[in-house]
Parts: sequence; structure tokens; C-alpha cells
Amino acid sequence: SSTAQPTRNLCGDMSGILAWFWNERFWLPHNVTWADLKNTEEATFPQAEDLYLACPLAFCIFMIRLVFERFIARPCAMGLKIQANGPQKAQPNAILEKVFTAITKHPDEKRLEGLSKQLDWDVRTIQRWFRQRRNQEKPSTLTRFCESMWRFTFYLYIFTYGVRFLKKTPWLWNTKECWYNYPYQPLTVDIHYYYILELSFYLSLLFSQFTDIRRKDFPIMFLHHAATISLITFSYVNNMARVGTLVMCLHDAADVLIEAAKMANYAKCQILCNLLFAMFAILFICSRLGVYPVWILNTTLFESWEIVGPYPSWWLFNLLLLLLQLLHSFWSYLIVRTACRAISKGKVSHPAPHNRPLEHFLT
Repeated sequence: SSTAQPTRNLCGDMSGILAWFWNERFWLPHNVTWADLKNTEEATFPQAEDLYLACPLAFCIFMIRLVFERFIARPCAMGLKIQANGPQKAQPNAILEKVFTAITKHPDEKRLEGLSKQLDWDVRTIQRWFRQRRNQEKPSTLTRFCESMWRFTFYLYIFTYGVRFLKKTPWLWNTKECWYNYPYQPLTVDIHYYYILELSFYLSLLFSQFTDIRRKDFPIMFLHHAATISLITFSYVNNMARVGTLVMCLHDAADVLIEAAKMANYAKCQILCNLLFAMFAILFICSRLGVYPVWILNTTLFESWEIVGPYPSWWLFNLLLLLLQLLHSFWSYLIVRTACRAISKGKVSHPAPHNRPLEHFLT
């Protein structure tokens, strides 16, 4: 028929694209094929289709989060006397609202003078209106506390699970075990659960960015979540899951402390906030600038080269890990700079108007 030929061509194109994407010579070491890694009665290996489970699970995690924030985090916040009141709202004004939504949220001096003449308001009043209007888009302290408590709870659980699981594995104590018999390392139930749960959580964070109140760091966090999802997926598909579990556990450790510091900040527990942030800064810098390159990059770059040898996806995987190290260095610089400014101001959560030392970390 007239429609059958285009349909066959489309199917042929799709199969060609899939065959190109899953090229064994890119993903796997020399002389290894996907057929070698099919599940058998004797052994189970990671399969790309396993990751499909993460999508519905991400939705379930998102729903659990809503229930958690409503019935657990919110009562805790109320108990700490954290109010639900948001910032003061700007008085309704159609002209200013149109400028705010359609033109700019930060009008320059020329535009302010024009609006001042048009509305017969003084410039300072218009500046105050735009400041209040910008603040309206920020989530309330109660909302932030609930979000941080949810993340703190998840990170604490997954980090505890990772430590309990990894301490029983040989590759925690000898990273060369990540590469012996690679890629014919069977997939255990613990690794599968660990991977799927981490991937589902970051997918839920990615989705929730579009439903939560829009933050100013939206693009940065979107890229962060997308990069994390890519690394988790990549390492699972080509069965680098052993070293992947080490990377995930190492990164979860500091996340627990920063979310705890945020909660203390929102609850106005200044001394506890300072202590937790100091612990976070020390752990972050030691783990990301010390342990990560010496432990993780050493095994992925040098031990794997010696035992397995390089192949195309090996280069890409290590490139991504090196880019992650660059991000670690940048964030560590921000943390040190923030801590120095905070010490000079005498506290970490009440920043000066222009310095805002911990705004990026504790809000």
C-alpha cells in the first residue's frame, strides 16, 4: 500500500539508529558482545531495560515526597515555630506587572524614571515594588524547610544503605576488584536496588523542578540532575556498577550535612547551623578534592587501564568523571570563599546585602 513503504523505511531508520547507538565496539571492551552479557540461569547482568523501572518509581517517590512534606515535615516545622507566611506581597499594579512579566524583573535607571513619570510614583517606591515582586516568587521558609527535610531523610537513608552494603563488598577495600573479571561481573540484588533508587530519586528531582516554585538556580540544578542521571545510567549499562556504587556513596555523604545545615538555618538555630556547615565544608573538600581523585579517579584511570585496558566508552566515562572533578574544585572554591566571608561577618546565615555569603548553600 501507499503507507506501507514509508512505515517500513521509518522502522528501518529507527533500527539503524538503535544499532548505531548500541554499537558494541563503543560500549564494551574488545571481543565482548551484548550477547555475552545476556541473563542466564547462572548469572544476571545489568540490562538497559532494567532502567525503565526508574520512571514509574520516580513518580512514586515524588508522591511519597508530597505526603512526607505534608504530614511529617510540615508538623516538624510548625513545632520549630517556622511560619508559613511568605515575603510581603507587592501591591497590585497592572503597568508594573506587565513590565515585570514581559520585559524585565530588574529595570534600569532609565526605565525606572519613565515608570516614575507614568505612574507619578517616586523611583524608590518603584524599586521597592520590584523587590517585593521578585521576593514573591521565592518559596516561603516553611516550604524550603520541608524540601530540605525530605532530601535530608532520603540522603541519610541512601547513604546509610550504601555504607551497610559496601562494607560487605571486596571492592570497597580493594578497588582493583571493580575490574577483575570485568565486564562479566554478575548483578546482585543490592546493586540493582541501589542504582534504581538513586536514579529514581534524581529523576523525581528533575521532574519536580517544573512543578516547584521556580528558583534562580534552575538551570544549574537542571544540568546537575541531568549529569547525575547520565552518569548513573552510563555506568549501569556498561556494567561499571561496582565503581558506580563507590561514587554514589561518596557523594551522598556531604549531601546529608548540607540539608541538615539548611534546616537549622530555617529554624534559626544559628550555632547548630554554623557547626553543620563547618562539618559539611570539611567533609565536602576532603571527599571531593582528596578521596575522589585518590580513590575513584585512580581506579577508573589507572587500575582499570592496567586490568581491562581502554575502549571508547571507557574514555567517555573517565572524561565525565574528570569534568565532575572540575565541578568539585569550583564548588570547593565557592565553599571556602563563602566560609571566609561568613567568618569575617561573624555568622553564616545573616549575610551582608551584597556579599550574601551562604545564600547559594543554605537557601
